[in-house]
Amino acid sequence: MKGIKYQFTGTPWQYNPPKGWYFVNLPKDFSEEIREHFKKEEEGWGRLKATAKIGITEWKTAIWYDTKGQTYLLPLKVEIRKKESITTKKNIEVAIWI
Repeated sequence: MKGIKYQFTGTPWQYNPPKGWYFVNLPKDFSEEIREHFKKEEEGWGRLKATAKIGITEWKTAIWYDTKGQTYLLPLKVEIRKKESITTKKNIEVAIWI
C-alpha cells in the first residue's frame, strides 16, 4: 500500500545554479494538509518519506519541508530528470504518495 496520493502540476527549479539540486514545490494546500496529518512522522529537517511518480518513472524518495516557503520540496535527482527529460522550463505532472 502506497498511502495517500497527491497529484499536481509543478515547474522544476534549480537551487544555486549551475550545479545545485533541482526541486519541484508541492502546492501550498497539499503541503498544509500533509504537514497537519504527517508532521509527527517527519525525520530531521522536516524530511518525510514518500513515493513519487513522474511520467512512467516511480521511485522511493522523501519530501522536505521548507519553512520559508511553507511548502514541501521534492528533490529531482539526475537519473529521474534524464529518464523523464525534465528541465526547469517545462511543467511536469507529479504524483506523490505519503
